[in-house]
Amino acid sequence: MAELSTVARPYAKAAFDYAQDQQALDAWSDWLVTLGRVVAVRDVEKLLTHPGLAAERKVALLLELAEVDIDEASRRFLETLGEKGRLPALPAIAEQFERLRAEVEKRVDVTVVSAYPLDDDQQDKLAGALKKRLNREISITTQVDSALLGGVILRTGDTVIDGSVRGRLTRLSEALTA
Repeated sequence: MAELSTVARPYAKAAFDYAQDQQALDAWSDWLVTLGRVVAVRDVEKLLTHPGLAAERKVALLLELAEVDIDEASRRFLETLGEKGRLPALPAIAEQFERLRAEVEKRVDVTVVSAYPLDDDQQDKLAGALKKRLNREISITTQVDSALLGGVILRTGDTVIDGSVRGRLTRLSEALTA
């Protein structure tokens, strides 16, 4: 079977375009993320791939498990996914939908890994610098990793900026042994 992200891309784009045209990005985002989390549960994924269940029944069960209320267009979208056997791709579809939404809203999520907890002032200063550099709204999530010794590692999407002491020492060691 094709890579889930490849399978999910056209569905996410179609859902995003429709939701944007209908000015319903929030609603579509909410139910896609919720259904994506439900599908990610192993037993639910097995249920959705069971050949003995009709696509309509799979969609009904999924909506019942997720306890979401959707409109007719959303239901048709899910039924199309069910008919094509793509319901297990819902987590990837939701992820790509959110990526498209963040791009349009000029928003980026950044994970900051530091050796010590960052206080609010430090987070605000970092968010301000990143906002200025990236020209986007910044949402920061912080993590602590005492093995870094000092400095920070910034992650956003596929981009990683390693400004940690550990990273610098590793690069120095590689340069000396090369």
